[in-house]
Amino acid sequence: MRLADLIQLTGGAIRAQRTRSLLTGLGIAVGIAAVVLLTAIGEGVQRFVMAEFTQFGTNLLAISPGKTETFGMSGAVISNVRPLSLDDAASLRRLPQVEAVVPFVQGNGAVEWEGRTRRTNIFGTGAAVPAVWQIHPALGRFLPDDEPRHARAFAVLGSKLRDELFGNTSPLGQRIRIGGESYRVIGSMQSKGQMLGFDLDDSVYIPVGRALAMFNRESLMEVDVLYQAGADADEVASKVKQILSQRHGREDFTIITQDQMLEVLGSVLDILTLAIGALGTISLVVGGIGILTIMTISVNERINEVGLLRALGAARHQIMGLFLGEAVILGIAGGLGGLALGIGGAWLIHLFVPGLPVHIAWGYVALSLAIATGIGLLAGVLPAMRAAGLDPIEALRTE
Repeated sequence: MRLADLIQLTGGAIRAQRTRSLLTGLGIAVGIAAVVLLTAIGEGVQRFVMAEFTQFGTNLLAISPGKTETFGMSGAVISNVRPLSLDDAASLRRLPQVEAVVPFVQGNGAVEWEGRTRRTNIFGTGAAVPAVWQIHPALGRFLPDDEPRHARAFAVLGSKLRDELFGNTSPLGQRIRIGGESYRVIGSMQSKGQMLGFDLDDSVYIPVGRALAMFNRESLMEVDVLYQAGADADEVASKVKQILSQRHGREDFTIITQDQMLEVLGSVLDILTLAIGALGTISLVVGGIGILTIMTISVNERINEVGLLRALGAARHQIMGLFLGEAVILGIAGGLGGLALGIGGAWLIHLFVPGLPVHIAWGYVALSLAIATGIGLLAGVLPAMRAAGLDPIEALRTE
């Protein structure tokens, strides 16, 4: 049997049962579309979250009070944690690879101006916020580098808070009340958007020393350290740990580098994407069972044809190739159709739901197409072997 005859017979068998072939391919197509669409959403969410975490840069480390470990001692001893102080933050500025330090404390309170009141986030920070957090004033300037305990009563507004309180009026030089205290507005920040649902624009920035007094706190909530690009994060973290341990007498603080956060986050999101892809793969397996069922039925219906071909001299491997080819074509056709459905669905989601990040993971696309071809091949093996093993005389006698 020539190759051209084999292709013609395979194509003829598929065309002869158009409806059945279409439904069989559709089973694979739905599975492929599910894999493409779900992994596109998973990849899009992963990129979105990673972008959210890296919008402040990647050469950062955060220090928070308290050690996030379990100790075999009483709770009274563990709770005796020395506050993370303004002096601690000042000491870190002297490290050779450190470019800037931002002491941070956060609370919530009312901001008032000429009868308008808005309850919002109050950030107690330092002058280095634009460099460390990569957010810059759109109007005016940021907080000056005053001595934290004697800082002037200046405030910088987030873009949303500025719009809500002042509208089209310039806020520069205006007096506002924050937590019952009077502050002069010296700037307004550019829009930064949200980070995991936390609105950075609906906020007001005041000197950290004044924020500590306002919230009646002794300890900073966090100290963010910006180190030189290209510096080793672990080395910088080690130096920070050394100087703070000397000041506190023990390690009663936690240091988290941006690399550590991204590594953990990336591994979690990778698992999420794989789990989403596995859900789509279940649909592929169901489609493979459909091909197996249809090919088994096809062999039973074409026993006479197999007997005639064998009687005319067709070898067993040629009969096997005939049925295998039919199964593989169904798998490939279903896979291509599924790719079209999945990519088209992802495009429609991006078009109608722009807030949902979607990104085609081409690696998963290629893998799913390979899986579709493999499923078609595996699903056709048993029926093809059965067809090739038929006795030609007995096959011709079959009604």
